[in-house]
Amino acid sequence: MSVLGLGHDVVDVSAFAEQLAEPGSRMRGLFSVREVRQAGERARRKNDDESTHLAAKWAGKEAVLKAWCDALGDMPNPYTIENFPWNGIEIVDDSRGRPCVALRPDVERKLRASLPPVASRNSAEMSGAPGLVRMGPAVMRMPIVTPVSTGPAPAAASSASVSLVFRWHVSLSHDGGIASAVAMLTV
Repeated sequence: MSVLGLGHDVVDVSAFAEQLAEPGSRMRGLFSVREVRQAGERARRKNDDESTHLAAKWAGKEAVLKAWCDALGDMPNPYTIENFPWNGIEIVDDSRGRPCVALRPDVERKLRASLPPVASRNSAEMSGAPGLVRMGPAVMRMPIVTPVSTGPAPAAASSASVSLVFRWHVSLSHDGGIASAVAMLTV
């Protein structure tokens, strides 16, 4: 596993709850219907406030953005803060209640297209020769393109491409008045 991007964020839960409660606030619209539903269900099970769980999901969204920016390096961002599709990046629970990242298809395409090609130690190990990998978000398979060489290629490098899986990892926590999240993009 190689880390392509890492992000972390913290949210003041009470300040976040105040923003959600402000008349005319658009904060709730930055979450998908599924995120709001899951936060409400978790709040009922734990007998606490929905805003606590939405704050953790918000920290997760921010951490994903930071990990994606880390993976971009010096490449330009495809979004500005004004047009970033916050509700297109979901922090949702899987069937076991663990947080995971789900990207809307248009967001996934845009992020994948924005990421630079990088040399990957894993691709060299898998193909027998150095390769180029196109990085991308969420769990997806991408081909490794073996670079053209003027000399004889090793026998193991004769395959034109190998499929790699890119994956988001996310961890959420809240303690006291702070919600925290770490997100990591790996190959």
